[in-house]
Amino acid sequence: QIQLVEAGGGLVQRGDSLTLSCIASGRTFSSHAVGWFRQASGKDREIVAVIDFRGINTYYGDSVKGRFTISRDNARNTVYLQLNSLKPEDTAVYYCAAGPVGSGVYYPYPSDYDYWGQGTQVTVSS
Repeated sequence: QIQLVEAGGGLVQRGDSLTLSCIASGRTFSSHAVGWFRQASGKDREIVAVIDFRGINTYYGDSVKGRFTISRDNARNTVYLQLNSLKPEDTAVYYCAAGPVGSGVYYPYPSDYDYWGQGTQVTVSS
């Protein structure tokens, strides 16, 4: 089993930056692709970013390309999401999730993932 805990959310202003952390427990964590998703109130959960198990290949959702960066440190069982140039429309609960084992990175759907964190709230004010 893999357990994931997100941290780093909070209330920020438009244009600010924020770093989210996904801290994992579980021996096999470093073998999984990891995704960040977000879900705004009343909206579907959407893909934000994915990183492969090596931390080499990445995928970003269209709404965050050029603004967010995903990275991982397998020695610390941690995946990060750097959020820059934040907009009010980025307001959501952000979740990390452990997906398939291997080198793939195109896993844009929640159903691709088996393990989820509890989420951390990011709120961006105008």
